[in-house]
Order: sequence, then C-alpha cells, then structure tokens
Amino acid sequence: MNRLKALIEKRADLQAELEGLLNSAETEQRALNADEQARFDAVEQEIKDIDATIQREERARNMEQKKAVEEPTVENRAEMEERAFLNYIRREAGLPVEERDGEQNFDMGNNGAVIPTTIANRIISKVSELCPIFAGATRFNVKGNLKIPVYGKANTTHDITVGYQTEFQDIVADAGKFTSVDLSGYLAGALTLIGRSVINNAGIDVLNFVVNEMARKIAEFIEGELLNGTADKAAGALSTTTNLNAGSTSAINADNLIELQAKIPTPYQAKACWTMHPSTFTAIKKLKDGEGRYLLQSNIVQGFPYTLLGKPVYLSDNMPTIGNGNKAILYGDYSGLAVNFREDINTQVLNEKYATQHAIGIVSWFEFDSAVMDHQRLATLTMSAG
Repeated sequence: MNRLKALIEKRADLQAELEGLLNSAETEQRALNADEQARFDAVEQEIKDIDATIQREERARNMEQKKAVEEPTVENRAEMEERAFLNYIRREAGLPVEERDGEQNFDMGNNGAVIPTTIANRIISKVSELCPIFAGATRFNVKGNLKIPVYGKANTTHDITVGYQTEFQDIVADAGKFTSVDLSGYLAGALTLIGRSVINNAGIDVLNFVVNEMARKIAEFIEGELLNGTADKAAGALSTTTNLNAGSTSAINADNLIELQAKIPTPYQAKACWTMHPSTFTAIKKLKDGEGRYLLQSNIVQGFPYTLLGKPVYLSDNMPTIGNGNKAILYGDYSGLAVNFREDINTQVLNEKYATQHAIGIVSWFEFDSAVMDHQRLATLTMSAG
C-alpha cells in the first residue's frame, strides 16, 4: 500500500511540473524552448510509466483478493466441508439446510457422495484415540509392496563380534544377516447406519455421531487385527516370537509378569505397556508382591487407570482370555509392529440402499497390512497347553 501511495504522490508532482512549464511559456507569450521541450517529453513519459505501473499494482491486488476468496484457509475449508456434509445428510432427509454462496458440493457416485478428506481424517484421529496399538505402531503409507529390512544373527553362533585384538594378527570375520518383513495390502471395510430419525432431531450432532460410530467400528476391527491378525492376511503383535510360558493352563502368577517384562531389552522399556483382556485384568488384580502390596496400582495422575510394575495397562476385548495355549498378555513397545496403509480411508454416503430401513449408510474402505518387524520390542505370556 505504501508503494502505491508513493507512486500516486510522485505522479502528482510530475503533473504539477508539466503545468509549470506550460504556464511559464504562456506568461512570457512564447513557445517552449529546446530544453523545456525535452524536459516536458521526459516528464510526460515518466507519468505514462507510473500510470502503467499503478494499473499493474491494482490488477495484482485484485488477483490476490480473488485468490484469497477462491482458496480458503485450511480451517475455512474444513468448516465448509463439514457444513456441506451436514447439509447433504439433512437434504437427503428432507430437512431445511443452511445455504451459502460458494457452498461446496460432494463428488457424486452412482449411489451417494464421497465424504471430504477432512472428515475422513477426523475418523482416523478418532481411531488412534480409541486404539492405542494403532497409535503406537510404526505406520507407513506405501502404495505398492513394502519391504522392511531387519538385521539379526545369521544363526546362534554367527553375528558381528567385538573383542580385544593383537597387533599384526588378522581379525576373524563374521557377520549376521539381513532378512525382511514384507507388507502388501488387504482390503477392509466398515459400514454404519444413521437412522433418519436421528438426522431429524435437531438436538443431535450428526457429524460427531457419524465420526464416532464409524471410528468405533473401524477401531474394533483394526485393533483385533493388529493384536491377533488373520491367517493369510495381516499379522498381529501376538505373532511375535518372543514368548514366555506361564507354566499353567489357567493361572498367572507374579513371577510370570516380572519375567515377561524382563524379556524386553532396557532401550525399549520407555514406551512399553501391558495389553490384556478384562477378565485377565480381573484375575491378576489380586496378585501381591512379597510385602503384601498389590502389583496393580491406581495411576490416575498420569492418565492411566492402572499401572503394573510401573507400566500402563490397556484392556481389550480382542485379547485372548486365560486358557489352554492362549497368549493371554502382550507386553512391550507397540512400535515393534509395522502397519502399512496402502489406500487411505475412503468414506461414502449411501442414499438409496437403506431407504427401506429409514436410514442412510456410511461406508468406509481401506487397504492395509501389518506384521511384527522387531521381535525384541514385543513379548507375550503364553498359557501352557493341556
């Protein structure tokens, strides 16, 4: 703005100079001399140049203002997409909507509309909140097949060794080997229905209802797969090869928990936690140490309901219960599990399919795979087989 103002002021000064040259010649009743003509032409050209520059400045400012209108901020775009989503659902239910200039529309398919990315991302964020193993796992977004190199011992006797050496004598060469964890992608989906009666109720936050319901269904599925896996599909954390046998088919003792925790090397203890079924939690809640103190301690201050041997405890209905040969407890750092989302979550509103149920469907598709990439970070307590 200061630059434009300066140009306008300079133009006014040059215009006054032109008028001064003409007035001087007119007062003396003579023509402009050679020097005055040269100066007049030079000032005239400078005024034309300033006018052209001012016009370009104004065009540039208009373009910036137009761009600001056409390209909203991230916050405004999210607000517009959420409003468009709510309007779409309410419009399908025959309810009045809030219309605004430049209202964003959904990409229409054969049977519905694709939900914007901002709302799909809210579902992913909610999944992370509901599913700690998903939040803690090492995640990738690779479209093709993902090969993660893993270094380890070639066998029980071959590895890189360090030791004292003698000058002029050769060091004995040895090495471990690289293997790999391969992740591809398996298609999965989730479906939730919204009753039109819910949409008709102005007191219900439809957007949060959809996000929470869809996130809950996706979280339940993802958590189950990241823990247990499915044969010939994704492999879960319980597939780790670091195991401790409980020595019993139906009971867990304090020594089991101490020994299981010790299975994880010290560098990986910082983010380690316990995961177990609620019934397993109930069973070990009565365990005490040698001084009669319960192993499970209340830990509200740090945000976890309980800690066990100083580490937070997570409960999951997807974990196996205490039983013959079951892996009843998972302990360790979730980052030892690799998860690849080959296809981002794609969510769509289904209009006609559930019309006979007085409902609207929300379906999500995604493609993922998982596998343990570092067995040192995860360990399981396995019940004995009867």
